[in-house]
Amino acid sequence: MNSTLKFDFEVNKDNNTIVVKREFAANLELVWRAWTTAELLDQWWGPEPCKAETKSMDFREGGHWLYCMVIPPSLTGAETDQRNWGKQNFKKIVLHKSFSGTDVFCDENGTVNPEFPAGNFENQFNETDGKTTVTMISKHNSFEDIQAVIEMGFKEGIEVSFNQLDELFK
Repeated sequence: MNSTLKFDFEVNKDNNTIVVKREFAANLELVWRAWTTAELLDQWWGPEPCKAETKSMDFREGGHWLYCMVIPPSLTGAETDQRNWGKQNFKKIVLHKSFSGTDVFCDENGTVNPEFPAGNFENQFNETDGKTTVTMISKHNSFEDIQAVIEMGFKEGIEVSFNQLDELFK
């Protein structure tokens, strides 16, 4: 990560939230597109050697993003890629300001998997002096759900993904 770019990761046990703030050396419009366009998300969302593959994306209020995280055999010991599915359902979108909704684990058809923690999210975007800060707020039902997300490698994965996004902006 570029050490001059801000990165904060905070867990709040009192209200069961994870708050991630990350600054990017890119203007607001470019950062917004990278977070809301399937073709761009697939290039950075998911820490290498894993990668995201979008099945469907309908970025509008009431729409969704259905994708899988493709995990290569080198990480799992399996003979083929492992595919972990996720879905974001978009509730509210304020152009170039924020978008929010629900984030769930699911199957390839978008059916929620209740064995994994679900959450509500809001991603906020703010540009200052040509740099854009994204604030990700992820709220869960319990602290146990937050612990499960962290144990799955969320912090490490999002750091690597953000570094990949930095490279994409170059």
